[in-house]
Amino acid sequence: MLNSTLVSPDVFDLNSVPYNITWYNSGRVIHNQTGRVLVRGEALWFLNVTLDDDGEYVAILRTPFHCYNQSTRLRVDLPVAGQCGRPLKAEQELTKKANDILSCPLKDYIKKLNSYNINSSITWYRGCQPIEDHKGQYIYRDKTTLMIKGVNAHNQHAYTCTLTFNLGGIKGSVSETINASVREEYSMAPQLREPTNTTLSARIGSSLSQPCTVFVPGIGMPFIDILWYAGKKLIRSADPSDRIYINATKSWQMEDGLHKGWLLEVVLTITELREEDFFINYTCQAQSSRGHPKAYFTLLPADPDLRIPIGSVFVCVTFLFITSVTVFYLFKVDIVLWFRRVFPVLYTNKDSDGKLYDAYVAYPQPRAIGYSEEVETFALHTLPQVLEKSCGYKLFIAGRDCLPGEAIVDTVEENIQASRRLLLLYTAATFAGKKHTSSAGSSNNNNLSKNNNSEGDGRSSEVFDEDGGEVHRDTRQQLECVAAMHRSLLERTLKVVLVELEEISPAQLALFPESVRHLRKKQGAVCWWKERRKRQRWWTCARTRAADKEKTGQDVQTSPPPPSLSPSSRFWKKIRYHMPVRGKRATYPETTALLNL
Repeated sequence: MLNSTLVSPDVFDLNSVPYNITWYNSGRVIHNQTGRVLVRGEALWFLNVTLDDDGEYVAILRTPFHCYNQSTRLRVDLPVAGQCGRPLKAEQELTKKANDILSCPLKDYIKKLNSYNINSSITWYRGCQPIEDHKGQYIYRDKTTLMIKGVNAHNQHAYTCTLTFNLGGIKGSVSETINASVREEYSMAPQLREPTNTTLSARIGSSLSQPCTVFVPGIGMPFIDILWYAGKKLIRSADPSDRIYINATKSWQMEDGLHKGWLLEVVLTITELREEDFFINYTCQAQSSRGHPKAYFTLLPADPDLRIPIGSVFVCVTFLFITSVTVFYLFKVDIVLWFRRVFPVLYTNKDSDGKLYDAYVAYPQPRAIGYSEEVETFALHTLPQVLEKSCGYKLFIAGRDCLPGEAIVDTVEENIQASRRLLLLYTAATFAGKKHTSSAGSSNNNNLSKNNNSEGDGRSSEVFDEDGGEVHRDTRQQLECVAAMHRSLLERTLKVVLVELEEISPAQLALFPESVRHLRKKQGAVCWWKERRKRQRWWTCARTRAADKEKTGQDVQTSPPPPSLSPSSRFWKKIRYHMPVRGKRATYPETTALLNL
């Protein structure tokens, strides 16, 4: 078939200008020849080619205004003896190990026949052997394409495609031969590794770099283009000074499992993210003859970073907690006393609880082990002056409130039972002498029984001091200690407050009853000696200043300071902290009785 290209919109306006076309050979008009030549407008068909058809053919196209001509040379060759196919062959390459295709060069013939609404078919030949569809390596993928799966050296051969049709009542055919060569270098379909059709989050104003990574199995450098799109807009800039740009393609030769190939990468960079950059699909596409895979990522604004504010709140709360705990630990007594004074209605009035005394004061009696005038003075004068007169508490003090002739056991039991607290006053010598007796170190109920018997017999154990003077073991104190520890540690019905009048060394503490040591370790002791030591330091400093003033002739007073009797001093605050709360909230008798059941 000879086809004139004069019938084209590039030559004249086909839609508005009438035309006719005539074919000539050697100056003679060519007409239809049954079974041999067929003229169809701009196409001249040779249905049975002979050597006489070799020559030059001219197509003249005439319009009302112009005349155009086109000359075409037709060359007719004889078949080569012993060979199938055309003597002149087209060259095509196949890629080794890949699935490759051969394209039949008869597309123009098929297009022309389709314009005539004439059906046609193609048959492929390897050499002289016809190729069946879907047999072995070969697949007729479409009308003009033959796919060869897993190309190898055996596929390097001559392939012929033959087009068969029926035109003008004559069955015709036309063939083209392809000389297929197999090359060692090959590239298979590219595989996109990154991005992965996901979403990324970033903050406005930050920068973003996202690589597009493509793996191409094969041997030899592949011919492939990697493109980035922002939405549907192609990103072309490779200038780092631009806000959005891509860098040059980087490539590495690598081996991925059983496949060798090349890894290529193009990085998309956005130096400063803006609001318009979000909620857009950024697509990377690899373009090659083997395929056009693509993948994308969607850029979303990042959620607010709550780690810093949460961390700050946590640090502040931790700091406030530690500070509060520290302040409460250092000023617990002051805080509790202030709270009791400001909110007394939150505390129950104790006047109706059946108790007569706020505290029972236990201390070494005269002529007993551990007795001293200083202890007696503290118990009979200092305590009442502060707790009773200044603070309004009611105390039971054995040396002051006992009635003559009362049995010790009875008075101890009854008055401890009638007291809300027990103040146990002691010094280093209070319990030291008890180790010389058989029952001094015990704090169980057997001691109480023994002491009861001793009282009933009118006898008591006796020891002597260093001067030979007779010193009695304090039966009352033993009863008080045993009863107090029993109620405090076992029954938990009485709170015992330890009042330490002088500093106790570890060796002296080891001589104390085990129950006293346990209670001292559990809740501590209120130390009178610390108050005295503080006053002593103040007096020492005052004496030093006085001595300096005497050198200048000034008259100063240097007498030692009296013990602090102010309820606001540290020692008395601690005592008040352990004393019962003087609340104002009323309790109804029915409720009290019900709670006592």
